[in-house]
Amino acid sequence: MTLRLPVMISGHGSNLQAVLDAIEQRRLEVEIPLVVSNRRAAYGLERAAHAGVPTHYAPLRPYTRAGGEGREAYDRALAAVLRAVRPDAILLAGFMHVLSEAFLQSVGVPVINLHPALPGQLPGVKAIERAWEQACAGQRHETGVMVHEVVPEIDAGPVLGTATVAIEISKGFDAFKQAMHRAEHGLLIDVLSRYKTPSLSSLETT
Repeated sequence: MTLRLPVMISGHGSNLQAVLDAIEQRRLEVEIPLVVSNRRAAYGLERAAHAGVPTHYAPLRPYTRAGGEGREAYDRALAAVLRAVRPDAILLAGFMHVLSEAFLQSVGVPVINLHPALPGQLPGVKAIERAWEQACAGQRHETGVMVHEVVPEIDAGPVLGTATVAIEISKGFDAFKQAMHRAEHGLLIDVLSRYKTPSLSSLETT
């Protein structure tokens, strides 16, 4: 079964590229019917276009500026765009809006997210930078990445997979950041390769 998996991004799209590469190399039975970005300048949109994947720009500002319908209306409109491509699930790969309960209820399929921290640690933005700062202060020696089901609470849904990354201060921040991205790409492909049906409960966790 080929999984129909639209992807939501906000930036560079390196995790999207990892999925596109794995599809091309036949390591994943996944079809990406649409890539959605809340930022027009997101380079991930170019990656999608280069791979022949349709894209959609979904800015929040028209909904939140004076006279707009508000955040819940934006989330419902965004959910409608995604429902139109008949997804089996939806992947957040660096999407920098917190999705509301209205979105999660309206979209009608599982939503999964890749977050650069281990379960229960460093929720929210700039998790890589915060892990590095804590390591420099002697407060941690490792961090990691996780793929999890999205719930209204930030980075708190059921965990589908994790990978641990050592923080080696002597190698510098850039090397640490690259190691984190490698872990993200590997974990994401691993989780998606084991995702067999639209139900998250069917994901093999062994």
